[in-house]
Parts: sequence; structure tokens; C-alpha cells
Amino acid sequence: MRRNAPIWLARAPIWLARPTRFAGLTASQARIALGMLAILLLATLLALGTPGPPAVSGNAANRADDQTDVVLYETIVANVRHGGSYYPVTAEALRAGNYPLRPFVVFRLPTLAMVEAATPDIVTSMMLYALVAATALAWFRRLAPAFARGPPRLVAMALLAGGLMAFVQSDLRYFHEIWAGLFVALSIALRRRDFWLPSVAFGLAAVLVRETAAPYLALMAFFAFLEGNRREGLSWIGAIAVVAVALVAHAQAVDQVVRTTDPTSPGWAGMLGFGFFVKTVAISTALGIAPLWLAAPLIGLSLFGWAAWSDALGLRMLALLSGYAAILATVGRTDTFYWGLLIAPVSLVGLAFAVDGIRDLLVAALDQRRITVRRVVR
Repeated sequence: MRRNAPIWLARAPIWLARPTRFAGLTASQARIALGMLAILLLATLLALGTPGPPAVSGNAANRADDQTDVVLYETIVANVRHGGSYYPVTAEALRAGNYPLRPFVVFRLPTLAMVEAATPDIVTSMMLYALVAATALAWFRRLAPAFARGPPRLVAMALLAGGLMAFVQSDLRYFHEIWAGLFVALSIALRRRDFWLPSVAFGLAAVLVRETAAPYLALMAFFAFLEGNRREGLSWIGAIAVVAVALVAHAQAVDQVVRTTDPTSPGWAGMLGFGFFVKTVAISTALGIAPLWLAAPLIGLSLFGWAAWSDALGLRMLALLSGYAAILATVGRTDTFYWGLLIAPVSLVGLAFAVDGIRDLLVAALDQRRITVRRVVR
């Protein structure tokens, strides 16, 4: 009896300390994976035909037009700082800016505004920079063991810096997604199987600043239960319960200041597709300075890189980015592009894992070696 079977001899990783998730695939499996990667990269080019936010003029005199939402939140903080009550102040600011006041979620949770109103601007900026530094340090400690040498670690940190570009602009400190995105990034970097309470705490902080970060809590609870860590899963569920209580109280407070004549939001069913997700990530990171035809495939390669990293964190990051890709593709609008900031900080780091991932797929797909096994029956 004779049987032919492919043999793939493992190659030493190029950058990584361990082989990727794709090491050891058969030739047929690798070819399928390469085909899926090609489809993903082609799909990212949909961003070229996807509408985006209006261009920024770059003129300081036009700041109110270029940063409409930032000016809105800055005004709310200033009025609360001067003795105003958050909900009436926010309602008046929304009316003055011709914003919708219904449903209640168009009002941001008061967490960030109350903190910023209670602290001087210089202190708020220092807090923002400290959070950026803490996030970068947490990710350096988490990523360092993944790479075999110093240069790839530097590349990974450069990619992290590219994702953090928007987060070191102090004039964006009034933007809720800036803080929530950093809290999410810090939370997922700190998570350990046997040390997860700080991760839950920072995840909860993210959602109490911006409720659109809530899918992150659900995702982390899912993975905790999937890994059999019941106590961690219950902690994430507890955080979701806290957020639910906060949102109920928030809705009741909003109801007290909204009038029947106030306009309602047109809804969030933008249905702009996967290209809109790609464009929002590009705009939210250093890739915003690159032509979109180049930036878009790089975002696809970063998604591939997270899938290639043979680590539980790689799967969590892939699920997080994929989840927000689905959200932005279906309910995102051109004026909600800033939701991409929730996942921007480490969205590009996957590129550092893509190098070994592509090499492993190519080697496996091109392998033609066979071994003949002969069994003689006497």
C-alpha cells in the first residue's frame, strides 16, 4: 500500500520568537489562506470609493468648522466649570449647534466632562500624556517577548506610535473617543489569565467615558468563558451590569432636559461597508498621511498579522478589530468616523507579525516535497 503525504519542514522565524499560527499548514491549506488574504487585501481597496469626512482646512481661523464636535465638548466643559449643571448645559449646547437631542445616546455620559471641569487644562493634558505613556509601556512589556531581536521590537513600537499619533494632541482631550480608545488599549495589554482585575477596571473606565466601547466588554467576557476562566468572565459581566445601570440613570437625566420639539437623530444605519472601516482606521492613525491606495492594504495586512500571531492576545485583537469593522460597516456614518479612535492605538501593530505570517504561508504553499510510505503485507 502506497500513500503520498506532504511534508513541511519548519523554518526558523524571521522576526518572531515563535512560529506563527500558520506554521505547519499543508500546501492546500496554505494556498486557501493565501487566497483569503488576497481577497482581504482587495476588499480594503473598497475604501477608495467610500465617502469620508469633509477635509480639514488647516486654517486656525476655521477651527470651529474643522473641529465642530471638539468645540462642542469644550464648550460644555467650560460651562460646567463655571457652575452649570451638566445635562441642562449639554442640552443648550446641542441646540445651539443644531445637533439632535434624541435619543438619549446623543448626550455623552457626563464622566469625562465632570472630570475635565474639575481640573485645570494643564492637568488634564498631563493626565492624557500619562495615559498614553502607560499604554505604550504596557504594550512594550507585552510585545517584547514576542520578538526574537531588538530591531523587530523597535518596528512594533514604531507601529504603536503610528497608532497613537492622534492621542498626543492635547486639543483633542475633550474628545471622548481619545480617552476611551486609550483605556481599551491599556486594558487589553494588561490582561493576564491569572491577573485580570486591572484589565476589567480600565475596560469599565473606557465604557463609562464612551458607551460605544461596550462591545469590548462583551468580547472579553466571551473569551474568558471560552477559556474556562469563570471568575474573570463574571467580572466582565459585572462591568457590563455597572454600565447598564449608568445608562439607565443617564437616560432618565436626559429625559428631564429634552423638549418635545427637539430634533431626533436620523439614525446610524449608514451601511457604508468594509471600506468605511478601513478609511476610519487610516484617518485615525499615521496612515492618514499616506495615499489611501497604500494605506488600505496595510490595514488589511495588519489584520492578517494579528491572525498570524500565535498568542491568545492576537485572537483577541483580531476579534476586536473585526467586531468594530462590522459595527462601522453597518451603523457608521461619515460624521461618526471618529469611532475608529476606539481601536486605533494598536491597530497597526499587527503589521509586525505579518512578515513571518506571509513567509510561513508562502513556504507551505510552494512546498512540493513528498515522502512515499510503503507498507508491505506478507
